[in-house]
Amino acid sequence: MPQHKSPKKRMRQDKKRALRNKAARSELRSAVKKLRQAGSSEEATKALSRCTSLLDKAAKKSVFHKKTAGRTKSRLAKAARKVS
Repeated sequence: MPQHKSPKKRMRQDKKRALRNKAARSELRSAVKKLRQAGSSEEATKALSRCTSLLDKAAKKSVFHKKTAGRTKSRLAKAARKVS
């Protein structure tokens, strides 16, 4: 355990950030699952829009690297096009 003020504060901040990141990843995973299970192209388009938004937000807050987010968006768009 840290003895000084600044490392104690850092631990508190890290804990908060970890929870926030975990929530963002979880929400994104659920959205991706919904996209992959979409039955119609309309559902897929809505789900893709939601996933794109969540990925952009996650990249902006450094939950994911921006290139990882871009690559994932590209793959999801490809999957959404396959849905008939």
